[in-house]
Amino acid sequence: MIDKLLEKRLDGLLATGGLEILKGGKKGLEKESLRIDTNGSLAQTPHPHEWGAPLTHPYITTDYSEALPELITPAFSEMHETIDFLEQTHRFLYQHLSSDELLWAASMPCAVSDDTSIPIARYGTSNNGKMKHIYRVGLDWRYGRKMQAIAGVHFNYSLPQKIWPIYQELEKSKAPEQEFINASYFSLIRNFKRLGWMVPFLFGSSPAVCKSFLAGRTTRFKQHQHGTYYLPHATSLRMSDIGYKNKNQSSLVVSYDSLNDYCASLETALRTPYPEYEAIGLHNDGSRIQLSTSVLQIENEYYSFIRPKRTGQPGERSSTSLKSRGVEYVEIRALDLNCLSSTGVDIEQLCFLEAFLIFCLLEESPLLTQSELGEIEYNELTVALRGHEPDLELVEQSRRRTIKSWSLEICQRMLPICEALDALSKDGEYSMALNKQIHAIQFPESLPAAKILNELLTTQQPFQTYAMNLSKNYAAQFRDSPPRDDVSQDFSRLAKVSRSDQEKLESTEGESLKEYIKKYLAN
Repeated sequence: MIDKLLEKRLDGLLATGGLEILKGGKKGLEKESLRIDTNGSLAQTPHPHEWGAPLTHPYITTDYSEALPELITPAFSEMHETIDFLEQTHRFLYQHLSSDELLWAASMPCAVSDDTSIPIARYGTSNNGKMKHIYRVGLDWRYGRKMQAIAGVHFNYSLPQKIWPIYQELEKSKAPEQEFINASYFSLIRNFKRLGWMVPFLFGSSPAVCKSFLAGRTTRFKQHQHGTYYLPHATSLRMSDIGYKNKNQSSLVVSYDSLNDYCASLETALRTPYPEYEAIGLHNDGSRIQLSTSVLQIENEYYSFIRPKRTGQPGERSSTSLKSRGVEYVEIRALDLNCLSSTGVDIEQLCFLEAFLIFCLLEESPLLTQSELGEIEYNELTVALRGHEPDLELVEQSRRRTIKSWSLEICQRMLPICEALDALSKDGEYSMALNKQIHAIQFPESLPAAKILNELLTTQQPFQTYAMNLSKNYAAQFRDSPPRDDVSQDFSRLAKVSRSDQEKLESTEGESLKEYIKKYLAN
């Protein structure tokens, strides 16, 4: 039945010309990288002036740390444009980065002495800038800074607006268009929740970590050279319980039944006091250290493989923008930095992900039960820690099945989607991306985490040396290849404009920070 529904929806799109429109889905990236010195330690210098003001720059900002730049691309219809923009951004950064600093190629930090060595990002003296800093101070008190210094790639994807009337007609839905769009995106999200373990399984690139990051939590790990610890079958320690799987949010239940239920879940968490955070308090030595003492300070604190998103207005909370204007795109948050790629992500990964998201949309998507949510948590953590274990079994609706057979089945069901997408461009990149993953499933030693770990073990390199060598090689490539003149001029202009915009914000505000935060949280 499920297969037939997928076929019916796909055939319907093909018959109405909808798939040609579908290829025009918008693809954008957010890529984080730690800025380090040549010894492998986190840079203690401020965000480079020539890059612009991170508070107001549309493409070059910071994530948690002053030493954690985040590069944002526009959303392009053509995947190659997305990758090219990211590459040109790297080239610009390196033209204005001190010669004794570079970007760390791996997701997991290395030479971290203690939390105080991770500088929290600062955004100037405006109320918005101060609030962003306080939120990050709160994350430090709640989870520690090391978890927040882990880097990754977020893939933003939206279906083209023109597809929705066609798809709605096929589904015989009489709902208002935006309600139908919201429901469709949540169908996609539920299926991605069910099957999102595929992302760390296929693309996880963090099987090893430095001892300094673990801070005494080494008991279940194997030790390698010079303070390197690893798990022999791990895919993504970034997405494990030493990364983003944290106990503080284990009791948080978020509904994916509908947009309204999802927003209500998060709003409940925003209003519900958490005893541990109440004990911390809002102030320390006279300084604000949290936005609130609730389970979540803001919606972005909730960690998930996937999020529904809507571009917000200044000062607007994410749940407010979603409720008022509906889902615009989805954000995939499960990608490690691909340290085998100079930009941290490659075109094959994105082609696979786009086809996978379309598959999640077209597939039958019943509501998630509590038991299924438990299975999802189990599968995600198991794949992160043991994903390449021979004959590993996951759980699907109370039955166990091998990760190999399940992932191959998913790929086979994706094949018609990839073939249809390729028929529109004739370059075959979607099918090639899919076939590469099918081969990797059959020969898991070719998966990124396995290749990285094999390189560490066979060459007897510590993780820090391995990642540093890659980082230096990529830095040299980008420094030797400046951006195109038009790109360089545009980024320099944007940097100047961003600094001016921040100065205007700082000079025109009248209300107090306390009132600003109160108004924001009440929005």
